[in-house]
Amino acid sequence: MKKSNVMILFVCCVLVAGIGCSRPEQVAEAEADAVMETAVAEMEVEDAEAAVRNDVVFACACGPECDCGSVSAEAGTCSCGTDLVAAHMVKVEGNEALLCACDGDCSCEINAEDETTCSCGTAIRRVSLEGSGIYYCNCGGSCTCNYVSTEPGNCACGMELITS
Repeated sequence: MKKSNVMILFVCCVLVAGIGCSRPEQVAEAEADAVMETAVAEMEVEDAEAAVRNDVVFACACGPECDCGSVSAEAGTCSCGTDLVAAHMVKVEGNEALLCACDGDCSCEINAEDETTCSCGTAIRRVSLEGSGIYYCNCGGSCTCNYVSTEPGNCACGMELITS
């Protein structure tokens, strides 16, 4: 009987020691998982912030027969009744925005060979920002920062946004 008690005590000690040793590993694994989840969540927030575009305005797409020239920082309806469509600002000259109306996540810029078209082939449209309430960067009178906002503040280049 003594040997069986000793054997039971030995087995219990081994089990307790095994459980005690594995517990720090489980805690370390849980902590590593928590750190990884936090890092992934932070990357998702950074990706979402990067996805926010500061070069999109909404302009009238009623065609060449209309000269309303409506532009807004938000989607809506033009003064002539046509829906405003998203357009990427590729440059500001004075208080005039040069726009490309291509869709999606285009990274538009003015075509180096033909300044009347965008690099994606779409014709560049000029619209006046005067009276639109849109705040925009105009560093140096001819700006390619393409930064617009509904509120005053600073452009990514550090210049103060202006409105006209």
